[in-house]
Amino acid sequence: MPKKKKFKVAENESLGECLERMRGEGYQPVRRMEQPVFIERDGERVVDHQEIIFEGKRVESQTDN
Repeated sequence: MPKKKKFKVAENESLGECLERMRGEGYQPVRRMEQPVFIERDGERVVDHQEIIFEGKRVESQTDN
């Protein structure tokens, strides 16, 4: 598995649900990014909403010796 992976918060998903999905896949969040999503309205580009993306780092399981 890759050491880093990006997780996009889905349209009908809360931040907590996205973070749980990350943990379920074995990643922990290390960075949060937001970027605007534009639409064209009346010939102009306007911001429709913000897209939230988490960058996750692979959690290495540690075993006791």
